[in-house]
Amino acid sequence: MPAARKSIRVVCRLERRGKVAEQLKRADVVVLTYACDRPSTLSRLSSFWLPELRRLGIEAPVIVVGCKLDLRKEEFNLTDEIVPLMQQFGETEAFIECSAAHFRQIQEVFNYAQKATLHPSAPLFHRETQVLRPRCKRALKRIFILFDHDKDGALNDEELTNFQQVTCFGYPLRLADVVSIKSLVQEKLLGITIEGFLFLHVLFKGKGQVDNTWTVLRKFGYNEELKLRDDYLSVPNKKSPDQSVELTSEAIKFLKGIFSIFDDDKDGFLSDGELEDLFSTAPESPWDEAPYKDAVLRTPSGGLSLSGFLLEWSLMTSLDPAQSVVNLIYVGYKFNAASALHITTRRSIDKKKQQTDRNVFQCYVFGPKKAGKSVFFTSLLGRPFPENYIPTADKQYAVNIVNRRGGNKKTLILREIPEDGAKRLLYNKECLAACDVAVFMYNSSNESSFKGATELLSLVARLGEETGYGMPCLLIASEDYRDSNAKVKNDSAKICLNMGIDAPIHMSMKDRDKNDVFSRIINAAERPHLSIPDTDIGRRQKQYRQLVTHPATPPSWSCCYFCWAGGISSLCSKNEQLRLVLALGLGKYLCAFWES
Repeated sequence: MPAARKSIRVVCRLERRGKVAEQLKRADVVVLTYACDRPSTLSRLSSFWLPELRRLGIEAPVIVVGCKLDLRKEEFNLTDEIVPLMQQFGETEAFIECSAAHFRQIQEVFNYAQKATLHPSAPLFHRETQVLRPRCKRALKRIFILFDHDKDGALNDEELTNFQQVTCFGYPLRLADVVSIKSLVQEKLLGITIEGFLFLHVLFKGKGQVDNTWTVLRKFGYNEELKLRDDYLSVPNKKSPDQSVELTSEAIKFLKGIFSIFDDDKDGFLSDGELEDLFSTAPESPWDEAPYKDAVLRTPSGGLSLSGFLLEWSLMTSLDPAQSVVNLIYVGYKFNAASALHITTRRSIDKKKQQTDRNVFQCYVFGPKKAGKSVFFTSLLGRPFPENYIPTADKQYAVNIVNRRGGNKKTLILREIPEDGAKRLLYNKECLAACDVAVFMYNSSNESSFKGATELLSLVARLGEETGYGMPCLLIASEDYRDSNAKVKNDSAKICLNMGIDAPIHMSMKDRDKNDVFSRIINAAERPHLSIPDTDIGRRQKQYRQLVTHPATPPSWSCCYFCWAGGISSLCSKNEQLRLVLALGLGKYLCAFWES
């Protein structure tokens, strides 16, 4: 199907510079023309127009077109001058000469423009150096590896033919074609190595055949940003907010295999270089930035153990399943992408069943500043305690395996919610859906710290009641060298009793082994129906719903008074109170009830 075209003729006058710039910024391709019979017009391109396009930040490809070909004299052949111009300005995709008077190569001009739009070279090549961009190299390397079936680092004749025919260009290679390709890249008869394969695409660019490279890339699912398209992935997208995603045993087996392959020195760790090599077929390493960068324990030199490697994948799968799947494909996962993921049961259903089959639990960590959250995180990772207090500026994650009695192991993900970011988080009604268990930390010797933690607990508990995403909650009292505050100790016990949650967990800041604390967090998450805090408003609403849903026989006057004193009046308007009384069959007591 032919593409729609809209051409805008631009004439640059001083008074129209602003309009010209606006039109250029909207253009998909720019055609710069010169007169074949006037060499000075070609010089104008290199002295003004091409520098002007760069100054304006125009990213569109450029086609250089020589007009009035029929009027050109032989001594004015400018082809030799075009080559250095195109080398100097890498944004020029092609060069062609035409004659409108004789209708020579007019259609080809538009074809070149369309081709430059559909198959741009800018995402593939650096404009100045004309070498392949890193992301393009990574994509082509992944494709090369997919066809290197014998894993010898080179494409033999059979593999090269398979690449040509079955996957990309649809016609078989003759023996002469194979020899010609090898000759082009100057490789030995062993086959085409990755360097030769990449150089082949550089040759395509030199011959104006960038569309060949795009044919290969698009065949394997890449978009204009050189990332896999969404339609190329089969990521399950029908998931309720309170469902989580975990890796399947099939995906874990694959990851263990590639860890072994890229652990070149077989020391049981992936160094920075080995990890970079592993992700060299992805657009970039996904763990170089937050939230993954410091989420697992590494060696002092940055090495990543097999356990840490799998934990990074578990964290990415939990936080961003689509990102996890696409990176699995980048590093060579050849099975159905959906086979890599397991979607857990909804937490609301787990509550009713009073159990869960999840293996990965996410814990939100709330608390005021200096409550011990940083020590808590470093304890999970087994890192040395920080010497100085550093407030967390953004959300922080930590993930590790929690060993429990009987050899049962679960993965625990901690997410720190900074004090000044908690209220912003709670504006989102679904923010608690992914939370399996929440802990609220405070300094046991500081009343202000305790107050801050309980205020956050009340906010979270109320939002959980409103949204149905309530979860088990625990108070953790961090104890340092100072004595605990007696008032804090008594008040914390009362609050836990009043809200129906477990008594506070006391955590010594001096004790480096906090596995018992983490085990208790896992225990709470495994019992999703228990330790869910109740607020006063929530209890009154629950009583109201029970009265309306399950009307009893007409109660005594004392029961009527209890209904009033128990908080119904604070939740209902006068009309709602009237409907409630009638629903309960209390019509004959209405006047007395109303007066009370």
